[in-house]
Amino acid sequence: MRYLPLTDDNRREMLEAIGAREIDDLFVDVPAEAQLKGDIEGLPKQASEMAVEKHMRRLSKKNLAANDAPFFLGAGAYRHHVPASVDHLIQRGEFLTAYTPYQPEIAQGTLQVLFEFQTQVARMFGTDIANASLYDGSTACWEAIVMAGRITRKSRAVLAHGLHPHYVSTAQTMAKFTKDELFSGAPDLDADCDEDAIIAQIDDRTSCVVVQYPDILGRIPDLAKIADAAHDRGALLVAVVTEPVALGLIEAPGALGADIVVGEGQSLGVGLNFGGPYLGLFGCREKFVRQMPGRLCGETVDADGKRGFVLTLSTREQHIRREKATSNICTNSGLCALAFSIHMTLLGGAGLETLARINHSRARLAAQRLGDVKGVRVLNDVYFNEFTIVLPSDAREVVRELAERGVLGGVSLGRLYPDEEALANGLVVAVTETCTPEDIETFATTLSAVLEGEAA
Repeated sequence: MRYLPLTDDNRREMLEAIGAREIDDLFVDVPAEAQLKGDIEGLPKQASEMAVEKHMRRLSKKNLAANDAPFFLGAGAYRHHVPASVDHLIQRGEFLTAYTPYQPEIAQGTLQVLFEFQTQVARMFGTDIANASLYDGSTACWEAIVMAGRITRKSRAVLAHGLHPHYVSTAQTMAKFTKDELFSGAPDLDADCDEDAIIAQIDDRTSCVVVQYPDILGRIPDLAKIADAAHDRGALLVAVVTEPVALGLIEAPGALGADIVVGEGQSLGVGLNFGGPYLGLFGCREKFVRQMPGRLCGETVDADGKRGFVLTLSTREQHIRREKATSNICTNSGLCALAFSIHMTLLGGAGLETLARINHSRARLAAQRLGDVKGVRVLNDVYFNEFTIVLPSDAREVVRELAERGVLGGVSLGRLYPDEEALANGLVVAVTETCTPEDIETFATTLSAVLEGEAA
């Protein structure tokens, strides 16, 4: 999209129309410490479009591209192989839109895709129903929390310590406006998920317990145990899945007692994409459908008795219920949902299980090899394709040194939890089908060299 400049008169007219005195009035909700003061050092006041393009190309060459290096990053965003057919199909004219149509029944192809997507997500999650997607995993997590509050008429949520800190941060930001009470904390560098500590926080005021599965350290909590404890106190269990490929091998959260299951769909069909756009997944029990956010596509028959699809449930505040809407999510990630659905269709149930087994097998190989490196301890006893290793020094420095040597060696817990010194030596390692045995060996030998202080 090209930049379209505005004149001073344009700006003045727009400010007058909305009742603002100056442009800064539009940013009063942004904390002062987050606002830029003055010009950006080293950046010219103006430059031609051609000069900017050349400059940005020069900067891009400094990046270490994911496809050019052994890649072990994860912690909520994973590199999986996306078949070329996915990209080809989503660009077909009948599909190429990121938006749900305002007159949905005339777009039967789009509605059918969303109906099939919902079916796939519900089966994967083990829930009765799933919606037509949300923006991403973190916003889906927050929507689940407020949905649980509406159902239970309570406003205290217990967030397990293993919940991704970005998801926690999103919930904390939104809770400032809803006045919901959130209990949260950082995890311990321990192989045990400590379900008892989570359960101890549940009281009669608790609306829901939010548990990531597998969690941020790659551990797999006992959802059934937590679900029983939550239900005994009149609370719901919200399960969060950031790596849906895991559900090809481990039990579906809905089958273990989860009332609402949310997650991030990026792993299937979407790709890393520099951090977005991504895809929020949302499923729940059928009895809660009226409190579910977003949109729900249904199947019906037309006047001639032929199979057709309709928009069965819509909670958009713009044209239904407005301030009484169950959600402020205005749309769905239609194009990403299409990519997810195509990839899932290509895999099928057997293919997803095979993909999951390959991921787990490669992760086991990596854990064994990295555990042999002097000074490295593998934290997890149980994991899927992601686990945590404990290093003898700050993992942030090690990650930077690994990157200098051409290896993207995981996500440091010090980066995720900068205020938790006890976690500084932790490194979350993700291993997918894209990681070859040669990549794993390169990672291990390079890590050994870094820890031994060998010159590059």
